[in-house]
Amino acid sequence: MKKTLTISAFGISAAIALAGCAGTSGSTPAGTMPGMGSGGMGMSSSSAPATAGHNAADTMFTQGMIPHHAQAVEMIDMMLRKQGMDARITALATKIKAAQALEIAQMTGWLKTWNEPAQMASGHGMGDGVMGDDDLKKLDAAQGADAAKLFLAQMIVHHEGAVMMAKTESSQGKNPDALSLSKAIVTAQEAEIQEMKDLLASL
Repeated sequence: MKKTLTISAFGISAAIALAGCAGTSGSTPAGTMPGMGSGGMGMSSSSAPATAGHNAADTMFTQGMIPHHAQAVEMIDMMLRKQGMDARITALATKIKAAQALEIAQMTGWLKTWNEPAQMASGHGMGDGVMGDDDLKKLDAAQGADAAKLFLAQMIVHHEGAVMMAKTESSQGKNPDALSLSKAIVTAQEAEIQEMKDLLASL
């Protein structure tokens, strides 16, 4: 009974907080969606509700990093469709895509647990290092060595943006899982940036 009351109290406060920015979208609060139930995701009953353990920086980081990662996956898919790409580049790209797809799923789950919207309020960008439509069109059209060089150059900038976003989360966030992921992103993507710079220099 106590657990239910605690969760419903958080649900009410989350609903009040969401009501201010929900507008006239008419969407149902995440807590009332069918199938949400009390699927505890393996959490012990003694753990505090997940909604208690995050702040605005965690939300901004997660909402910003999901579309940022999604764009990286889109860029990789474009590159992998091209003929004759350097095997070292396709191997690295495939590794990046797999890692970022897993992180997208992880972060999407957090936002649901936190009762936060999946997207930032309008007026906020995806964060640093995001490619514009023109950049993506250039990558899509490029072939051969030009495509390889353009992909690496764009992905280096994209990764540098993600590292900046992750460092902001590391200094301002509160949620242990989000902080852990932000540190992992910095470590992995800084190593990948160096690898891509080395590849670019060798082309």
